[in-house]
Amino acid sequence: MHISIAEKIAQLKAGETVYHTGHGNSMTGRINDGDIETLEPVTDPSKIRKGDAVFCKIRSGTVLTHEVIGIRKNGKSLEFHIARRWPTRRSNGWVSQENIYGRVVAVNGKPYGKKR
Repeated sequence: MHISIAEKIAQLKAGETVYHTGHGNSMTGRINDGDIETLEPVTDPSKIRKGDAVFCKIRSGTVLTHEVIGIRKNGKSLEFHIARRWPTRRSNGWVSQENIYGRVVAVNGKPYGKKR
């Protein structure tokens, strides 16, 4: 059963874990084309760290999974610098905490990143 991106975002906002099939080569080596990402909702943006892979909406409106390479405060909220990994690191710009929907915790059932 196919679940749309909008439905996945709604599920994450409702506190549910979501499974997403990654497409493309921008995260090759960490998340490959066709891998199943396990996404947990981001309920506390302050727990996101550099190196985390997040499911987010970038400035163009595209929703994707890319890596956090920087974090900064903007008033009372946080912004995250998002980038692809492959073939070279390339920035997608800064994303507000409201547009970070999920954090990758597993890929194909294997833990991803550092434990919290």
